[in-house]
Amino acid sequence: MKFGKGSSSIEINSPTQAGLFHEVTQRLTAGKGFALATLNLDHLTKLPVDPAFAKAYAAHDLVVADGRPIVWVSHIARDPVELMPGSDMIVPLCELAARSDVPIALIGSSDQALSGAADALCAKVAGLRVAFTHAPPYGFDPTGAVADAILADLAASGAGLCVVALGAPKQEIFAARGRSQAPKVGFASIGAGLDFLSGHQVRAPRLMRMLALEWMWRAAQSPKRMVPRYAKCFAILPGLFVEALQRRT
Repeated sequence: MKFGKGSSSIEINSPTQAGLFHEVTQRLTAGKGFALATLNLDHLTKLPVDPAFAKAYAAHDLVVADGRPIVWVSHIARDPVELMPGSDMIVPLCELAARSDVPIALIGSSDQALSGAADALCAKVAGLRVAFTHAPPYGFDPTGAVADAILADLAASGAGLCVVALGAPKQEIFAARGRSQAPKVGFASIGAGLDFLSGHQVRAPRLMRMLALEWMWRAAQSPKRMVPRYAKCFAILPGLFVEALQRRT
């Protein structure tokens, strides 16, 4: 399923969870890196107006659908994809790493959140090893010297899977840079997932997520930041539906 046009177009090339997990397992076992992006409406609002973000996204090996509107649009286009929210992918990806005896790294958020997330993951996933954690400073530039130093330390740590929680577009730009500077590491960009695991943010109740109302919960938690974001997301939905109808096969 493809979204957008021109240089900002993005294709969801891992439409099923089974297919994604198979590919990730093969890459982890072979010591072959990757970058995994979780496409959502917020990303689709940013891609056409942010060339650096679009270039970084294009460098990702694996793209999945994060958000029910993305899934709905894919069904309208008769090119269905499965829902794979970034926050829900952390534990399963760590389970794949543990089974492959591959240590992981956690990057983003705060030192306290990373410590809490590491403890939570080790409690959930038997045999998981956390080889590296780093919380970049405020104002972190994912293309600067600090990013290069983090990637060098990451590559030296022995971690084969890196969970990146820097928010879009920083996490995707960082992951794309990591593909060349830490080529044996798999990067998974997951937004606020580590904060949810550590308890530093409270995720929407399961029922709200099942009813596609997680956006409402997040908007209530942080209205100044989230309400404008969701307004932009809702504004592009009609165009996505029209585009999906035009792409029906």
